[in-house]
Amino acid sequence: MTRLSVEMLAADAPEPITSAGHAQLGIAVLAGIAVIVLLITKFKLHAFLSLTIGSLALGAFAGAPLDKVITSFSAGLGSTVAGVGVLIALGAILGKMLADSGGADQIVDTILAKANGRTMPWAMVLIASVIGLPLFFEVGVVLLIPVVLMVAKRGNYSLMRIGIPALAGLSVMHGLVPPHPGPLVAIDAVGANLGVTLALGVLIAVPTVVIAGPVFSKYAARWVDVPAPERMIPQRPSEDLERRPGFGATLATILLPVVLMLAKALVDIVIDDPEHHVQRVFDVIGSPLIALLAAVLVGIFTLGMPAGFSKERISSLVEKGLAPIAGILLIVGAGGGFKQTLIDTGVGQMVLDISEDWSIPALLLAWLIAVAIRLATGSATVATVSAAGLVAPLAADMSTTHAALLVLAIGAGSLFFSHVNDAGFWLVKEYFGLNVGQTIKTWSIMETIISVVAGALVLLLSLII
Repeated sequence: MTRLSVEMLAADAPEPITSAGHAQLGIAVLAGIAVIVLLITKFKLHAFLSLTIGSLALGAFAGAPLDKVITSFSAGLGSTVAGVGVLIALGAILGKMLADSGGADQIVDTILAKANGRTMPWAMVLIASVIGLPLFFEVGVVLLIPVVLMVAKRGNYSLMRIGIPALAGLSVMHGLVPPHPGPLVAIDAVGANLGVTLALGVLIAVPTVVIAGPVFSKYAARWVDVPAPERMIPQRPSEDLERRPGFGATLATILLPVVLMLAKALVDIVIDDPEHHVQRVFDVIGSPLIALLAAVLVGIFTLGMPAGFSKERISSLVEKGLAPIAGILLIVGAGGGFKQTLIDTGVGQMVLDISEDWSIPALLLAWLIAVAIRLATGSATVATVSAAGLVAPLAADMSTTHAALLVLAIGAGSLFFSHVNDAGFWLVKEYFGLNVGQTIKTWSIMETIISVVAGALVLLLSLII
């Protein structure tokens, strides 16, 4: 949803497709979410199908005509994919190019060459944060785990002392910083400014990742002292390459979309005249689509060609980068459909009324809703898109900065206490050779620290700006 559409929703909203009261709508919301939770956790149904069925269940419990519920869901799915689908695709292509060209390995090796024993955890969090900008969380884990295991083994470091900072860097980027799918969907849903959200997200991410990474890793290493499992050290992508791109070119390519989007946000603040030619230029080059497209095109020359890739291999690389995101796009789209169903049945207005009656700060309410859905479903993305749909009407009267903070509150809540219903939990457990208890003491607590610290910083910033 655009900012304009959110404002229209609040100021001149169409009649909801049901006239149910707050009690019935509340039951409908709980029933719809319960259906989603049960289908994902109990019946192991894919999140796309679960969200689709949950949306229909929500409409049915709210007493809405089923044909109108289908229309709402389809409209929400279409608008969400149209808004963020291309951005997710471009991010996936850039991430695949970064991994396969050896650019990620070049950044890792360069930073590690300058790190020593005391600075190694800080080096790992820096590596993960930089590489995590264009990569999906799961891809970043698979890419960085070999490095974590090799550094821990060769340097005789505690696995948790090295691994927790890397995981924290990836997780914080995943939950708080666009162009990751979760933040993009939340930005689209509440009509937030992407550049402002990106700037505030980075501002909050820095202290959050320090506390959850290098600082917490000291305690995690005492609680869980395990060696790096030999069997889990796989081959690194660049080991088969004769050459790979340089450190400077790789770093510049990764940061290009971030710089362009932040530049647009800065120009918007300084000039604040939509007709000014400078602002109009930056509105184009700083738009997420152009910024990410520019990074992909530049990456062909700074990543692909220096690695010796032919035109055919670059074309194949793009195709392979797109294939794994089909599921993500469908989940995000279905989340958008669920969001629109919530709004059109009148649930959004109900949340708005409740927040006013109970005097709950909108940012805290958004965080709590995301936490509840995260704990129930195990999916940060499902938590983000569902919570964004519930609290979207709250953004109608917010300033640009507070709308951005609403997105970050949702993102922070979506990371709370990863446990056995989260695929990331098992990914970390298996790669690090931990048991369930050890994974909870390290990974789960780290995720909770990220969620609580980031949520607290969001609330603190809301009092200042």
